Amino acid sequence: MVQPLAPLEIPDPNAGRRRLIVVAMVVVTLVVGLVAWSFRGTSPEAVADTTSTSQVEEETTTTTVAEATITDTACTVSEFEISLGDIGESVRCAQIALVAAGYSNVEITGVFDEETDEATREFQTDLELYVDGIISKVTATELGVWPGLEAFIVRTPAPAPGAVDLLGMPLSPVASAGSDAPELPEDAGQGTGKRVVYQRSSQRVWAIDDDEQVVRSYLVSGSRYRNEVPGWHKVYSRSESALGWDLQADLPYMIRYTQTERGHIGFHAIPSWRDSDEKLQTIDELGQRLSGGCTRQAPQDAEFLWSFADVGTRVLVL
Repeated sequence: MVQPLAPLEIPDPNAGRRRLIVVAMVVVTLVVGLVAWSFRGTSPEAVADTTSTSQVEEETTTTTVAEATITDTACTVSEFEISLGDIGESVRCAQIALVAAGYSNVEITGVFDEETDEATREFQTDLELYVDGIISKVTATELGVWPGLEAFIVRTPAPAPGAVDLLGMPLSPVASAGSDAPELPEDAGQGTGKRVVYQRSSQRVWAIDDDEQVVRSYLVSGSRYRNEVPGWHKVYSRSESALGWDLQADLPYMIRYTQTERGHIGFHAIPSWRDSDEKLQTIDELGQRLSGGCTRQAPQDAEFLWSFADVGTRVLVL
């Protein structure tokens, strides 16, 4: 008798794949279990701190150079810039930061001496900063002692409606006069007679008469660049209406007191675009460094200075 043939068994082509998937799932489960067991009792914050030693070290180097070392004697400079020959607490603060950053040849004396100047230049070179030996915004920021620009701005309350200055001219929203005005800086040429004092750090102007009275003081917007020339100058030219160097903006009540390679620098009202009459900034933005070189003023303050500063009037830029 002929025996019936057994059913033909066709191998399942996916069987091997399913076995591999099962094995992989078992391995993953074991690994997850081991990881969970190794972190038992550890808080999420602690886990985050164990990322890796190399990562923590890399993150530390992104902070300011002297930050960690000067924590116990934290300080910030109170001068907009300091350099060779300066003295005071700002110098002392910068010296502390330089020593903390590893420049141990500096002695903490409060005197910006040759050693401090040398260390400052070395620090600027090491960090690929502009090397000039002056500790101002960029260098002080890297040293961890910069308080922010706003710390230097001197603001006053808005005057009462109808308030006037010592010449009887209406005050702008950012102006004051007489005893209501901020005190003059110590190095503002005291006792030298009529003058205009512009302090870059506080973004403020003082108009002083022959009797040393503050006729008017107000916020301005100075240059974003390092093209303002400190020291004594004299008004040598005035234009009731002028054009910007690119001929695109109107500069009302232009009073020139110095000249650079790029052009004249002086005081004028907030400029406006010639094609649209749109102002380049608002009065509320005075106190910020927004110009390309000149000193911008509120319209009322520009009109005042036009009447106060004739050709020959001395200008002191601090």
